[in-house]
Amino acid sequence: MLDRMIANEIGQTLENFRRTFDRFFEGSYPSARQIGTADETGTYFTPAVETGWTNDDLNLRFIIPGVSRDEVEVTIQGNQLVVRGERKAPEYTEEEGTFYSGLAYGKFERVVDLPNGLELNKMQVHLHNGILEVWIPKTAEMKPKKVAISSGEPRRAIAA
Repeated sequence: MLDRMIANEIGQTLENFRRTFDRFFEGSYPSARQIGTADETGTYFTPAVETGWTNDDLNLRFIIPGVSRDEVEVTIQGNQLVVRGERKAPEYTEEEGTFYSGLAYGKFERVVDLPNGLELNKMQVHLHNGILEVWIPKTAEMKPKKVAISSGEPRRAIAA
């Protein structure tokens, strides 16, 4: 029992250090904010997020291992995508011996500022193997369009 308490204390200290370090650099990335929410035991979990663009969509991937579909919620608030939920710690008994976990458990919330030019009402969300994938289509105005290039004599002189 004492070994498990010491291991948990060390784990929480390291996790607090990581969170402090993350908060130091948080202002460097204005398009995504991380908000950890404390639960009853004071533990936090902030899921990592990846973003990317295709010609048709904005794609986001939230890494939330151990979280089921019933434990996560996705909402749109204005121009923000909000992912919130809870990753619950497994129940261990004293008979199972010493336990140390490098994973953070608890409630979480991740807010991502979305750009203009997306069709939010056509958003698709899928959870599989601990990865929450979000696809938001671009509006027709935001999709790339090929521009014709003419050749020959210039039509206008460039102003100096």
